[in-house]
Amino acid sequence: MLPDLSLIAPALPSLMPNQIKLQVNGETRTCLPQSRLPELLEQLGYNPRLVAVEYNGEILHRQFWSETKIQAGDRLEVVTIVGGG
Repeated sequence: MLPDLSLIAPALPSLMPNQIKLQVNGETRTCLPQSRLPELLEQLGYNPRLVAVEYNGEILHRQFWSETKIQAGDRLEVVTIVGGG
C-alpha cells in the first residue's frame, strides 16, 4: 500500500527557497528575489528576442531589461511577436 502523499504535499512549498510572487499576464507566478528580467522570461519559456514587455504598467525598453530586477508584487504583461502573412 502506498503512503498518503496528501500529508506530504502541503510541506513542499516550504522547501522552496525564499521565492517572491508576481503577476505575469494576469497569472500569479513565483521566482527568486532579484531575478533579472531576461532570466525570468527564459524560465517562463519565452524567447526574450521575440517578446515585448510591459513592466508595472509601462512599456520597458529592451535596453533596460538586463538591469531590471524583479521585485515582489511586480506586474508583467508579456506579448509574443508573431510573424507571418
